[in-house]
Amino acid sequence: MAESQQNPGSGALVLLSGGLDSATTLYLARSKHSAITGLSFDYGQRHRIELDRAAEIARVAGIEHHLIKLDASVFVGTSLVDRSMAVPEERSDEAMATGIPSTYVPGRNILFLSFALSYAEGHGLSAIYIGANAVDYSGYPDCRPEFFEAFQAMANAGTRAGQEGHPVRVETPLIRLTKAEIIRIGTDLGVDYSLTSSCYQPDDEGRPCQKCDSCQLRLRGFQQAGLIDPLTA
Repeated sequence: MAESQQNPGSGALVLLSGGLDSATTLYLARSKHSAITGLSFDYGQRHRIELDRAAEIARVAGIEHHLIKLDASVFVGTSLVDRSMAVPEERSDEAMATGIPSTYVPGRNILFLSFALSYAEGHGLSAIYIGANAVDYSGYPDCRPEFFEAFQAMANAGTRAGQEGHPVRVETPLIRLTKAEIIRIGTDLGVDYSLTSSCYQPDDEGRPCQKCDSCQLRLRGFQQAGLIDPLTA
């Protein structure tokens, strides 16, 4: 039974995409909280295999997991949903560090966190964990520290839990880490990265393209960590 809003417990909610960062975040949260719930979203993404991976990661981690299906027609102007748009490939470090790429999904983290906040407050959970990373994804405005600071202020002001002095915390443990640092932490925690999927355009069998921004960042992270990515071994 969920604890009441008036008596928030030590449980936490983790936004679980099925990728490397969210899997690492799950294991970090699990090391700090007595109970974890995973929350994933089907928003019509072209890399839908991540939803299967999220479910498997949750099963292996032994946590409760929920999938929320959103109306895909909400998300337009993004190559992660619109298959007529090309996903950027083999971009330089400079290109990835400047501008907002076509893989940006309008308002995605605002919506995801809003659903998560409602669930967490209603179920008496003390925190929401999200694997956002400003080092690798500074091009996404909803992955930057100032966005999460603003969302936390909104959550504090706009919820009963916040007004009663025990606001749901939005935790971003990976926000300032490099991909290599994230991988080392996850490896120490026992994350099985063979279960994850990071590619924006995997083939029908889930194999990564190794050309999109996410694949390039993942590959470099494993190389800098001195480890081999099990998806490309």
